[in-house]
Amino acid sequence: MTTILKPLIDILRALALLLAAAVGVLGLAALGGVFSDRLDVLAHFAPIWLGGGIVAALLWAASGRKGRTTPALALVAALSALILMVPELTAAATQKRVEPDGDTLTLVQFNLWGRNRDPGATFRWILATDPDIVVIEEGFDRSGGIPRKLARRYPYRTTCAAPWPCSTMILAKRRPVAAGGLATVVSDAQLSGAWATFRDRRGPFTVVGVHYTWPFPAGPQQQQTLRLAKVLERFPKDRLIVSGDMNSTPWSFALRRQDRLFGLERRTRALPTWPAGQFSRLHITLPAPVLPIDQVYAGKGWRTVSVRRGPKLGSDHYPVVVTLAPAA
Repeated sequence: MTTILKPLIDILRALALLLAAAVGVLGLAALGGVFSDRLDVLAHFAPIWLGGGIVAALLWAASGRKGRTTPALALVAALSALILMVPELTAAATQKRVEPDGDTLTLVQFNLWGRNRDPGATFRWILATDPDIVVIEEGFDRSGGIPRKLARRYPYRTTCAAPWPCSTMILAKRRPVAAGGLATVVSDAQLSGAWATFRDRRGPFTVVGVHYTWPFPAGPQQQQTLRLAKVLERFPKDRLIVSGDMNSTPWSFALRRQDRLFGLERRTRALPTWPAGQFSRLHITLPAPVLPIDQVYAGKGWRTVSVRRGPKLGSDHYPVVVTLAPAA
């Protein structure tokens, strides 16, 4: 029996070493994102380096705990990932919520996905949730024409390149007092986004909706952040709300810089929204979302009542529901 098991144990031990080496090196390199946008791409996947380190350690233990290289590399992966993730997890655990004592504003942030598999369920869920404002990305007609179907409940639509068709838009029940699109510059920093200013009993407030490019290759997403930051300078910050699929996780140095640059409080803290269901042509499915890439910011004039993830619908993203109350 020992003769039969020995080759299997050797294979297990080799797999543990290879996995630990891979996630250890990648996790350690991700810390270099503090000075390199290229290395910062690796920081987005910190949960994977953490999980890989844990799996490698378990494989090492199952194979007889021989040698110290494998557990050392697994520890490097886990510690690197935790260095990136703990500040965000701490912020999520200590985030203040308030009980509303008057008017509230509910916003849904949702990338509908161009290949939405169940537009009917998506449409019904938005109606049942009944938010005041819906910020949508990839709102294509080919994905079921969901924005068009919502027109009766949300008659006011602001798109990123009006009057031309555009997949990033803000849907609202109330008429904006001013609105415009952001997709006007053709460059690496082109920004798919829109803004709309509304008025309530406390005065005007502005909602900005955006859809960033992927974080790789490094560069264009950082340029989009800089361009959006300049756009936000037009509006009073206290009652400003910014929502979007930013394709950027809170353990990346890029999003930390963006937090500081915007001067707003990010209300979505460590809330994974991707992937939901199958997310590639290879039909890969994960049991739970891993990456928090849908973000909602708000100025000091808003207090957080609730932030929650919606259900799995027809998109590769989960929706986010944020309820805010005016600050006294």
